[in-house]
Amino acid sequence: MLSNMSEASIPTIKIIDAKNYVGQTVKIGVWLRQKRGSGKIAFLQLRDGTAFFQGVVVKANVSPEVFETAKELKQETSMYVTGEIHADDRSSFGYEMAVQDIQVIGESHDYPITPKEHGTEFLFDERHLYLRHLKPFATLRIRNTLIAATYEFFNNEGFIKLDAPLLTGSAPEGTTDLFETDYFDHQAYLSQTGQLYAEAGAMAFGKVFTFGPAFRAEKSKTRRHLTEFWMIEPEMAFMHQDESLELQERYVAFLIEKVLERNDQELDILKRDKELLRSYTKLPFPRVSYDDAIKLLQDNDFDVKWGVDFGSPEETFLANHFSKPVFITNFPKAIKAFYMKRDPKRDDIVISADLLAPEGYGEIIGGSERDTDYDYLKSRIEEQGLSMDDYGWYLDLRKYGSVPHSGFGLGLERMVTFVTGEDHIREAIPFPRMTHRLRP
Repeated sequence: MLSNMSEASIPTIKIIDAKNYVGQTVKIGVWLRQKRGSGKIAFLQLRDGTAFFQGVVVKANVSPEVFETAKELKQETSMYVTGEIHADDRSSFGYEMAVQDIQVIGESHDYPITPKEHGTEFLFDERHLYLRHLKPFATLRIRNTLIAATYEFFNNEGFIKLDAPLLTGSAPEGTTDLFETDYFDHQAYLSQTGQLYAEAGAMAFGKVFTFGPAFRAEKSKTRRHLTEFWMIEPEMAFMHQDESLELQERYVAFLIEKVLERNDQELDILKRDKELLRSYTKLPFPRVSYDDAIKLLQDNDFDVKWGVDFGSPEETFLANHFSKPVFITNFPKAIKAFYMKRDPKRDDIVISADLLAPEGYGEIIGGSERDTDYDYLKSRIEEQGLSMDDYGWYLDLRKYGSVPHSGFGLGLERMVTFVTGEDHIREAIPFPRMTHRLRP
């Protein structure tokens, strides 16, 4: 039972801070995940958004009313629990509460996601509730670390955050996989990328990055694709491709290091191999030309010819061959975007690179040096049937003091799946949008 301490003197804390209050009586606002017990003791599995731990209610140590309340609690009921924090070597969290009092806040009845096994489609139909469970909790907290670390990294590197528009009048990547919308008396599209606007920003501020949602109307149903996802797209003036690749690998290593530093609990929940992750922070990453990658694939019985883009099997083999992230450089011009710089020695390839992650996660970064030749870019835009009215402003960047510049895009959800070890990209975003899913 509660001691003579007044309620006002009892600190209200978060579960994650329990280690700082061992032997002290505290109060925590929680939800009930599950419970079990006997006639004399109840074990409450509790969560509060920061962590999960156990509350133990012993009948002999609490009032009859408190014990009866504990027995009647339903899954996902919200409450305040008050009790003493104890070390608990049996749990991965390391601490638990000897509960002395329970104050129910919001009752819960017939919660649909019971402790039994559920199918994936059911869980994502109930995604608004499924967010409360262990796996989404761990994955999305790691996502949050990657977002925070992204700002930290680019701020430290002297970048300016530039916000690119989400409504555009053109297709930056020159594809037809666009979501169209009426924009007053014009046709507009949901943006595929902020890159072209980032190039304008780089000419103003030197180094910028955009970070926002991107939309692709691809009818793809693979485990790597979403129709709405988030992209981090840095753009750097006075920077050639080699310098950009060095920045990219430092950025990826920094992200992984921050997750290892800040998300130990979450990695344990997901059973992610931390030593394997740590091995991916050792720089530099291998760099393999597209030509050599084709030869390596052919030598290992892949039926591929020069000029094709790589699919999932090829990307998986190449990254696993090196057992760490690997840059594939200098792709054929015909399969890359119009703005990529031509190789000065070969007109059939562009100065570009994709960073492939091992373990089957494939491309997590795509980037290139940008071409600065006005006439060449104009001809490429015309070749691809794009409107000069839509791209005139972009060509202006080559007329008024153009400089060598490079950039890249990292797909946040691809990075989340790689770092967490998740099997499907839908786990890496709070509310996934796919060809068959628009709700909740």
